[in-house]
Amino acid sequence: MILNRRKTLTALACASLAALVSVAPGMAQAADKALTIGFAQTGAESEWRTANTDSVKAAATAAGVTLKFSDAQQKQENQIKAIRSFIAQKVDVIILAPLVATGWDTVLLEAKKAKIPVLLESRSVEVKDPSTFATFVGSDFTEEGRRAGKWLIENSKAMTGDVNIVELQGTVGSDPAIERKKGFEEALKADPRFKIIRSQTGDFTRAKGKEVMEAFLKADGKKINVLYAHNDDMAIGAIQAIEEAGFKPGKDILVIGVDAVKGAFEAMIAGKMNVSVECSPLLGPQLMQAAKDVVGGKKLPRWIKTNEGVFPAEVAAKEFPNRKY
Repeated sequence: MILNRRKTLTALACASLAALVSVAPGMAQAADKALTIGFAQTGAESEWRTANTDSVKAAATAAGVTLKFSDAQQKQENQIKAIRSFIAQKVDVIILAPLVATGWDTVLLEAKKAKIPVLLESRSVEVKDPSTFATFVGSDFTEEGRRAGKWLIENSKAMTGDVNIVELQGTVGSDPAIERKKGFEEALKADPRFKIIRSQTGDFTRAKGKEVMEAFLKADGKKINVLYAHNDDMAIGAIQAIEEAGFKPGKDILVIGVDAVKGAFEAMIAGKMNVSVECSPLLGPQLMQAAKDVVGGKKLPRWIKTNEGVFPAEVAAKEFPNRKY
């Protein structure tokens, strides 16, 4: 039975040990050997993803790593082709930012048989054999959803009656979309006032976020109290739709986003967005260290987490100069 992400990331220590035993002996090499890494990126659908790519490329250059980069243009089949190309080129390590959570069993097994360790970054996978990847470097998406829900609970106490929420989901089947929805619903489930009246994918893009929000407003206009977007780009697109419909984003409709990109801070400073839950894309240095460690035969934790916070509009102006993405 396919394991879900939580089960995968909390696999028994013996599974991790088995992974190391199966790949480490053939991979171990001198610590000073320059690495060649293949990076299968999802695409460039958002400010966050662009910053993520830049972070990995910069960290690779700083570490003296030869990086072979592939932009999948939001297509899983392109990522699978890239991984097979990296295997054929006999790279030392593969970094995969999986577009969706499922459909990776075969190609990851191919990488394992070739004794090439795979590092998952920014999103995880659901696989039958968790030893087919060495570690996951990234955020706790469920916790991000909870943080969004907790912020809403604390900042909607003055509202009377039902609190009607529309939700812009990320790419269907992707790890962050699944878990940000799950965490948000978990945080709100104890209070029946909170009702998600519409929920639809916006594919993590600004244009699609605007398009879907236009449809939400056309159907439910005056009923909507809150927008919860699974990333800031969709939230920013939705803000345009809200304004064009004659409403005031941030006031008539509370706007919650995830990522904490500069565009979200600009929207908060302008009073058009209320909060952004941080999801850092700056994973490059952690990935380069993990690559070095796994090639050197070191045991990696199953999950290398990033440290993140929550940024409400009240702190946006002060924090904006510190943002790196």
